[in-house]
Amino acid sequence: MISRVKSAVTGILGGSLSSKQSALPAPSTPEKETPSVPIAKPQPPCRPSFLKLSPEEFQKSGDHNARIVLTLKTPGELHWGTGYAEVINAGKSHHNEDNVCCKFVVAEDKDEKHDGLLSDMNLNTEVQTIHKVSDKVSFYYWGLFDGHAGYGCALTASRLLHLQIRDQLRDLEHILQQTTAAPLCLDPENTTRTENISDTHEISNPTMDTAIRFHLEKQVFPESLVIGALENAFKKMDEQIERERTSHSIDGGCCALVTVYFMGKLYVANAGDSRAIIIRQGQTIEMSHEFTPETERQRLQLLASLKPELLGNEFTCLEFPRRIQQKELKKRMLYRDHTMTGWAYKTIEEDDMKFPLIYGEGKKARVMATIGVTRGFGDHDLKVYNSNIYIKPFLSCMPGVKVYDLAGCDHNADDVMVMGTDGLWDVITDREVAETVQRVFATHGTDQPNRYNLAAQELVLRTRGVRKENSWRLSTGKLASLDDISVFVIPLAAHGS
Repeated sequence: MISRVKSAVTGILGGSLSSKQSALPAPSTPEKETPSVPIAKPQPPCRPSFLKLSPEEFQKSGDHNARIVLTLKTPGELHWGTGYAEVINAGKSHHNEDNVCCKFVVAEDKDEKHDGLLSDMNLNTEVQTIHKVSDKVSFYYWGLFDGHAGYGCALTASRLLHLQIRDQLRDLEHILQQTTAAPLCLDPENTTRTENISDTHEISNPTMDTAIRFHLEKQVFPESLVIGALENAFKKMDEQIERERTSHSIDGGCCALVTVYFMGKLYVANAGDSRAIIIRQGQTIEMSHEFTPETERQRLQLLASLKPELLGNEFTCLEFPRRIQQKELKKRMLYRDHTMTGWAYKTIEEDDMKFPLIYGEGKKARVMATIGVTRGFGDHDLKVYNSNIYIKPFLSCMPGVKVYDLAGCDHNADDVMVMGTDGLWDVITDREVAETVQRVFATHGTDQPNRYNLAAQELVLRTRGVRKENSWRLSTGKLASLDDISVFVIPLAAHGS
């Protein structure tokens, strides 16, 4: 096992800093039973339809040497005048593995709901949503999907996640339309609302009655219901990818960063290492945090301690400052487990000689020497290199959700939300992003509708850098981002338009 892991670690140390995986999953051993569903051909790569690329432009966009920055051709193409730009990686993968979505979504009637979303559509064609004001549940939606080990999972999620969110919010329609910001507080003896809600009439709608009864005596704010809907949508999306990954040849996995504007608030749901910030009056507000082997060390170690069989008798759930050598057996060394944030000493035993569950630091940290992110979609068949140890049990599809009261704050034309895949954040700080955006806005006034698009373009250009000899460099001379980069710049003063 050690030799196999060493091969994987070599991939970590020698690969790109932005690479999510150090090794592709090994081919699985053929099962005795043949699959009942024929394996489909992979969906061809495609870029967002709103870029309106000609076949020639699409071909040029895939040139890893030129790395042409793509952006909107028409100002105001996206909702709220959102700006967008992207660029392909410098050769990390054959295709751009990022994908995106920007839509206005209306929850249709329940009888229009269908579960076989992938079966009923061509992933090459974007799902059309209703672009009109409706008295039903509706929301604005922006999504970034950073793929790894293939573009299939990111492409699928970009086509379908907003529909999963739509279905989850539709189930709350009767509750959300009849409540205010006050909490839902239930009297278990009857079906009336308590004094915590201004509207105290008896609940006659059976759908609403059932939904509220479920919460019993808990105080549940409408905001919490929306967060739960997003969490459920992410879970349903991952389940669907697992269910249909063979029949639709959905390869690899992807991180997901989604922003939903609903009932006056921005809900930012993140599973992975993409990030979002709000720039308001020149100050930055973090709207997400990264999920990596380092930030989720304790969760991963706890799972391993509860289910040691997941480690395949080849890994240890304990963390040490460095790899232990055979000569250090029976000696004392610093360690920590899932209960600890600090370090303590222990005497090294034979089991401690196993390879660590989390290996490496920073962007090079990997779970089981294989993958550098701990949340997202897909990766259901991912194994430790040259073994039968599955990694998916340690990977979660559940997002972290942050809420921003957009309607409750005043914003000017320079206040924006920036959403970017990790290709952006690997080489630039929040402060530098804000300064870059402000510099663009200072040059292009509020009367220029293309200013948000230009800001997105400048962010991508700055982090992509320029080609010097055989590498891409920033203006400082440091190594530029070699990863795919995708960026939304969303104006906040235009909310609700």
